[in-house]
Amino acid sequence: MERPHDQRAGDLRLLEALLFAAERPLTAADIARHLPEGANAPALIAALAQDYAGRGVEVVERGGAWAFRTAPDLAEALATAREAEKPVPRAALETLAVIAYHQPVTRAEIEAIRGVSTQRATLAPLIEAGWVKPGRRRPTPGRPTTWVTTWAFLDHFGLASLADLPEAEEMRAAGLVVGPDAPDLFAAAAPPPAEEEAQEV
Repeated sequence: MERPHDQRAGDLRLLEALLFAAERPLTAADIARHLPEGANAPALIAALAQDYAGRGVEVVERGGAWAFRTAPDLAEALATAREAEKPVPRAALETLAVIAYHQPVTRAEIEAIRGVSTQRATLAPLIEAGWVKPGRRRPTPGRPTTWVTTWAFLDHFGLASLADLPEAEEMRAAGLVVGPDAPDLFAAAAPPPAEEEAQEV
């Protein structure tokens, strides 16, 4: 049963306030816990997203969660207002690409794809940015930790979900993989030897 117009308007105002005050994107379940009984969270999210479409800020989905974000076409105009970000080393970006396209992936598997060892210093900027986190341990000898991306990764790169990641050919065309000796970050790695997996921490 549809809620009366005045109640629905109040629900929309509450949803707007929730998203505005939230420190991170909120799932429909998060939102539903704060709405009055009988409120339809998914329908309200869709209505609010439609209300904000084309405005300076928009309601966007990030990994199954929702948040207010600046409209993409205003990014260039706002560039001078942003604080300079610490550049991420190329080795870390390569590692991020491997994790994004192969997750859940162990450090040994990352090394097999990149062809070089992966030090903690390589993962550190990705962890610090909140783009990757440890996943479940692999049920293999040594129970190596896997690595996965986070909603913050999706949010930073403007992706609603991992399904929105560019195709491998697009990434190659963009020059992420360059030179004859560059690693193919999108090719699957052969399973590493058992003893190498056992060293994973």
